[in-house]
Amino acid sequence: MTVHRTRLQRTPAALSRGRNGLGPATARLASRLAARLNSDRGDVPGWVLITLMTAGIVVALWAVASEQIVQIFENAMAPFLGGSL
Repeated sequence: MTVHRTRLQRTPAALSRGRNGLGPATARLASRLAARLNSDRGDVPGWVLITLMTAGIVVALWAVASEQIVQIFENAMAPFLGGSL
Protein backbone atom coordinates (compact mmCIF):
# COMPACT_ATOMS: atom_id res chain seq x y z
CA MET A 1 0.00 0.00 0.00
CA THR A 2 1.26 3.48 -0.83
CA VAL A 3 0.43 6.57 1.16
CA HIS A 4 0.44 9.81 -0.79
CA ARG A 5 0.94 13.01 1.10
CA THR A 6 0.05 16.27 -0.48
CA ARG A 7 0.78 19.73 0.77
CA LEU A 8 -2.32 21.79 1.50
CA GLN A 9 -2.32 25.08 -0.34
CA ARG A 10 -3.61 28.06 1.58
CA THR A 11 -5.61 30.65 -0.27
CA PRO A 12 -4.88 34.36 0.27
CA ALA A 13 -8.12 34.67 2.25
CA ALA A 14 -7.02 31.88 4.60
CA LEU A 15 -3.64 33.55 5.05
CA SER A 16 -5.27 36.84 6.02
CA ARG A 17 -7.27 35.10 8.75
CA GLY A 18 -4.14 34.18 10.68
CA ARG A 19 -2.96 30.97 12.30
CA ASN A 20 -6.20 30.01 14.04
CA GLY A 21 -8.39 30.52 10.99
CA LEU A 22 -10.51 33.23 12.62
CA GLY A 23 -11.12 36.68 11.27
CA PRO A 24 -9.68 39.65 13.16
CA ALA A 25 -12.97 40.61 14.82
CA THR A 26 -13.72 37.03 15.82
CA ALA A 27 -10.19 36.57 17.13
CA ARG A 28 -10.54 39.72 19.30
CA LEU A 29 -13.90 38.52 20.61
CA ALA A 30 -12.50 35.08 21.40
CA SER A 31 -9.52 36.66 23.14
CA ARG A 32 -11.74 38.89 25.30
CA LEU A 33 -14.02 35.98 26.14
CA ALA A 34 -11.07 33.79 27.15
CA ALA A 35 -9.65 36.58 29.32
CA ARG A 36 -13.00 37.07 31.02
CA LEU A 37 -13.47 33.36 31.66
CA ASN A 38 -9.96 33.07 33.09
CA SER A 39 -10.27 36.05 35.44
CA ASP A 40 -10.54 35.42 39.18
CA ARG A 41 -12.66 38.47 39.86
CA GLY A 42 -16.02 36.71 39.88
CA ASP A 43 -19.44 38.24 40.29
CA VAL A 44 -19.16 39.82 43.75
CA PRO A 45 -22.15 42.21 43.46
CA GLY A 46 -24.36 39.33 42.39
CA TRP A 47 -23.36 37.17 45.35
CA VAL A 48 -23.85 40.07 47.76
CA LEU A 49 -27.32 40.63 46.38
CA ILE A 50 -28.22 36.93 46.70
CA THR A 51 -26.93 36.86 50.30
CA LEU A 52 -28.87 39.98 51.29
CA MET A 53 -32.07 38.73 49.65
CA THR A 54 -31.76 35.36 51.42
CA ALA A 55 -31.24 37.08 54.77
CA GLY A 56 -34.27 39.28 54.09
CA ILE A 57 -36.45 36.25 53.33
CA VAL A 58 -35.35 34.52 56.53
CA VAL A 59 -36.08 37.63 58.62
CA ALA A 60 -39.50 38.07 56.98
CA LEU A 61 -40.44 34.42 57.54
CA TRP A 62 -39.21 34.55 61.13
CA ALA A 63 -41.27 37.70 61.82
CA VAL A 64 -44.44 36.15 60.41
CA ALA A 65 -44.17 32.57 61.65
CA SER A 66 -41.70 32.52 64.55
CA GLU A 67 -43.97 30.51 66.88
CA GLN A 68 -44.68 27.88 64.23
CA ILE A 69 -40.99 27.60 63.30
CA VAL A 70 -40.00 27.09 66.95
CA GLN A 71 -42.74 24.47 67.39
CA ILE A 72 -41.63 22.60 64.24
CA PHE A 73 -38.03 22.60 65.50
CA GLU A 74 -39.05 21.36 68.95
CA ASN A 75 -41.20 18.59 67.46
CA ALA A 76 -38.33 17.53 65.18
CA MET A 77 -35.76 17.46 68.01
CA ALA A 78 -37.96 15.81 70.66
CA PRO A 79 -37.24 12.17 69.56
CA PHE A 80 -33.49 12.78 69.76
CA LEU A 81 -33.55 14.50 73.14
CA GLY A 82 -36.02 12.09 74.81
CA GLY A 83 -38.89 14.57 74.68
CA SER A 84 -37.20 17.06 77.04
CA LEU A 85 -37.23 20.41 75.27
